[in-house]
Amino acid sequence: MRILLTNDDGIRAPGLEVLEGIARKFSDDIWICAPDEEQSGMGHALTLTRPVRLRKHDDRRFSVTGTPTDSVTMGLRKVMDGPPDLILSGVNRGANLGDDITYSGTVSAAIEGALAGIRSIALSQVYAKEGLGNGVQFGAAVEWGERVLAPLLDTPLPKRTLVNINFPPRPGCEVRGIRATRQGFHDYSRGTVVEGRDPRGFEYFWFGLDPIEHTLDHGTDLEAIEEGFVSVTPLHLDLTHHASLGALGERYQD
Repeated sequence: MRILLTNDDGIRAPGLEVLEGIARKFSDDIWICAPDEEQSGMGHALTLTRPVRLRKHDDRRFSVTGTPTDSVTMGLRKVMDGPPDLILSGVNRGANLGDDITYSGTVSAAIEGALAGIRSIALSQVYAKEGLGNGVQFGAAVEWGERVLAPLLDTPLPKRTLVNINFPPRPGCEVRGIRATRQGFHDYSRGTVVEGRDPRGFEYFWFGLDPIEHTLDHGTDLEAIEEGFVSVTPLHLDLTHHASLGALGERYQD
């Protein structure tokens, strides 16, 4: 089995090393193509206004001066000599839960893989408090990564479908199990914009430093993580709200 690894935290991220360790439980045919620098929060962005450069670190390890989406595109079109059987994105430093998946470069890399018709899975390690930097612990991902991935490798998935995995913020020995979940939603009266001034006296703003409140609806990824389970959420790329088609069609009838 050929596996392409990517992420949004960058080619030197500790989580990518964790992901490679998990992937090698299943195959030695591992390829890596990841952003040269951190690209968190980039979503499904594609670089169009400047050239993208590909850097070779060894025979199967490359970085891209662009987004996670760019990395998958370059991995499939320029790095590998044939399509992979699987794309794994992560292990992200931080949660990709609920509606935050719309911002996620980690999930978006898996989206790009799903659009290319390749089985694609995003993996993220939730952590309990801000300010940890590279001190984030990936113990749950290390211990549970193989267990949660193995059933997904031959589970039938419809076209343009991907899987989003989150590991809870606790040691691997304290994880309670694995749950298949639906996407939850945060309470959107959330966070603040932190203001400051740089050493030259110019004002700046910093997003996303405050905890996000959420409602723990039953069966969601948010609930599973809160209760100490690994969450496994299937996602699909058809954003059409089919229930509204009839009502809208009536509005536009001649």
